[in-house]
Amino acid sequence: MNAERPTQAANEGVRKSMQANRGRDTKPELALRRAVHALGLRYRVSVRPLPRLRRTADIVFTRVKVAVFIDGCFWHGCPEHHTKAATNADYWAEKVRRNRERDAETDRLLMDAGWTVIRVWEHENPVESALKIEAVVR
Repeated sequence: MNAERPTQAANEGVRKSMQANRGRDTKPELALRRAVHALGLRYRVSVRPLPRLRRTADIVFTRVKVAVFIDGCFWHGCPEHHTKAATNADYWAEKVRRNRERDAETDRLLMDAGWTVIRVWEHENPVESALKIEAVVR
């Protein structure tokens, strides 16, 4: 049994904000999926490329082994848009560091298994990103 206490929100406003963070079907994901679909590509959504690995890709092309991850600027430390948290800054800095570390490990494990990994920042143009995905998938 895990002896650690679950992380508690600093206040009710923070708790509500955290609950509003979606795990899938975010606006950037939906925009990218629409753009990819408009190009005639068909894909699976929120799938583990490697069933034994607890990592879920946002868009997966199983036949050609391409996994697409849409990374949030705050959560994954975007070099252009990441901002330092105003509250509990040390906790969030460590959280983002661990996320980036896990992203790199995920990329390595998938590539070792023969997959191509594409990472798209949430701020990137969905049509341009879809064209890059199309070039790899086709």
